[in-house]
Amino acid sequence: MTTEVIHDSHQGDEHHDHKMTGFKRWLYTTNHKDIGSMYLWFSFIMLLIGGAMAMVIRAELFQPGLQIIEPDFFNQMTTVHGLIMVFGAIMPAFTGLANWMLPMMIGAPDMALPRLNNWSFWILPFAFSILLASFFMESGAPNFGWTFYAPLSTTYSNGSTAFFVFAVHIMGISSIMGAINIVVTIMNMRAPGMTYMKMPLFVWTFFITGYLLIAVMPVLAGTVTMVLTDTYFGTTFFDAAGGGDPVMFQHIFWFFGHPEVYIMILPAFGIISTTIPTFSRKQLFGYSSMVYATASIAFLSFIVWAHHMFTTGMPLFGELFFMYCTMLISVPTGVKVFNWAATMWRGAISFETPMLFSVAFVVLFTIGGFSGLMLALTPVDFQYHDTYFVVAHFHYVLVTGALFSIYAGVYYWLPKWTGYMYSDALSKWHFWCSLISVNILFFPMHFLGLAGMPRRIPDYALQFADFNKWVSIGGFAFGLSQLIFLALLLKCIKGGKKAEAKPWDGADGLEWTVASPAPYHTFEVPPKIK
Repeated sequence: MTTEVIHDSHQGDEHHDHKMTGFKRWLYTTNHKDIGSMYLWFSFIMLLIGGAMAMVIRAELFQPGLQIIEPDFFNQMTTVHGLIMVFGAIMPAFTGLANWMLPMMIGAPDMALPRLNNWSFWILPFAFSILLASFFMESGAPNFGWTFYAPLSTTYSNGSTAFFVFAVHIMGISSIMGAINIVVTIMNMRAPGMTYMKMPLFVWTFFITGYLLIAVMPVLAGTVTMVLTDTYFGTTFFDAAGGGDPVMFQHIFWFFGHPEVYIMILPAFGIISTTIPTFSRKQLFGYSSMVYATASIAFLSFIVWAHHMFTTGMPLFGELFFMYCTMLISVPTGVKVFNWAATMWRGAISFETPMLFSVAFVVLFTIGGFSGLMLALTPVDFQYHDTYFVVAHFHYVLVTGALFSIYAGVYYWLPKWTGYMYSDALSKWHFWCSLISVNILFFPMHFLGLAGMPRRIPDYALQFADFNKWVSIGGFAFGLSQLIFLALLLKCIKGGKKAEAKPWDGADGLEWTVASPAPYHTFEVPPKIK
């Protein structure tokens, strides 16, 4: 239950760890639980910082006209908000959950590469310090959108491009090392008798996500390096005047960017496939189909990238190919949604907080999936490209999808991590406030987009005023709701009612084995070799 340092064969000459106290213990630790906790706290701090930037954006858009900030600062806010939420909040949170739970789920004493694990975490605070420090430079922070399209990020960029590139490189190195660690741990450290098709689905989703990260992070590194050399060293990769092509930037970026979207949602599928069976008191419906669906989503994510680029003038055949491939991805995703529904069907469901977040995930993520299916249709995308409809779509996937699943996982495992039960009342308040406010925040954006309001613009026509007011009110309410979660966390860590060994009543020992065919052991006793 507690997070004391566990000494095992990996830690070699670090046997003096237990004497370390305070900051030093966290700086030198190679223990997967400590590192998981640091990842989770870091991602929550980044969520609050990125959220504060979103509040600035929503305050400016509360009514038409320029009130609070200059257009250039507005662009800096949208850019850094996106970068922080993707690379600073969602991805590190999933890595933290993987660090905490993977070794326990596969019966391993720790991650396979503990020192690499320590390093992959500790370079992250420096990456984001560099990114945030650019706000204090004379030229200001990056202002070209989180997708940093050329020539906005090259010819027309402000002086902070080098800082941005350096920060992204460090984040990428961290992600690649974390992914290598996850893949190597799963391949080499499973308990005897645990074949691949006996792994919990949580483990499967992180295994597949690890491969995705290793495949696409170097592509991002190449893109930002070309942006750097175009800006400072006179190359012309993306400059038509020198024989380059700005549309090539979009191809390379989205070849990374689309699998990246799935890197942020596949682990969510793993968490939801763990919580829903527990609170339905049933095994997960269709385990092998879930594994194959996850693998097909990962494969298809590599061949749909240009659906972000329908308006760039690609040939008709290209448009048709990317349209059909994108629509195809909804098939394995639909399989997952139906399997979750079938798991809940006629189960003995109880609605504890992790289950509330899980059910909300299934419903709201499906809405995000439907709007994605709409945007997959080329003629529809022509109409809605770069409007608030797109903003609504990806926030339904990433906030009510990825973020809600992270909350479900944290509420599910928090008693195991801290040894204490959290306040049920506070957790329910957090859920209901978040659920109501997040829909007031993002649902009207669909209507704004369908009516033609462009994204990333600090001002708008009068006809959009009413919806924007509601969106901003929802935004501030959602931001404040997360402070309830902070209060709950601090209260739970301080102490309270002791958690039982199996905190979720009536789960009948299903807690660890629901997500896969039951392995030969329960992870709480040493495994017997069959």
